[in-house]
Amino acid sequence: MRFKTFTGLLLLTTTTQLFAAAEQSLNDYRSLGAGPFDAQTGRRLWLSSNRPDTGGNERSCSDCHGQNLELPGKHIRTGKVIEPMKPAVNPQRLSDREKIEKWFLRNCKWTFGRECTAQEKGDLLLFIQQPNG
Repeated sequence: MRFKTFTGLLLLTTTTQLFAAAEQSLNDYRSLGAGPFDAQTGRRLWLSSNRPDTGGNERSCSDCHGQNLELPGKHIRTGKVIEPMKPAVNPQRLSDREKIEKWFLRNCKWTFGRECTAQEKGDLLLFIQQPNG
């Protein structure tokens, strides 16, 4: 019984740590006046087609990352495999605040042709984290 309790505590602690970075990011966005955040709005952003001002074809987050965030994606330009976005499947996702911001900066500029707002980041984070996203 002790082993089960220990294993359960370890799993809970690990899960809590994984979501801590995303929660801290959400709090940062709230401090900038964003919120409340909405996973459905994040889903719409994820699926929306955009033509960046920099030119090129229309693109969406789902073009590279897919619509099922539990599966790997593939970058449409480089062909590079992208590990699943869902933290429940890929524990490295959303586990580091600096990486969250780095990838938002890079991917928002590439997909939308601009940086995402704090509101958009929060909505997208909720969408990525939701159980059935």
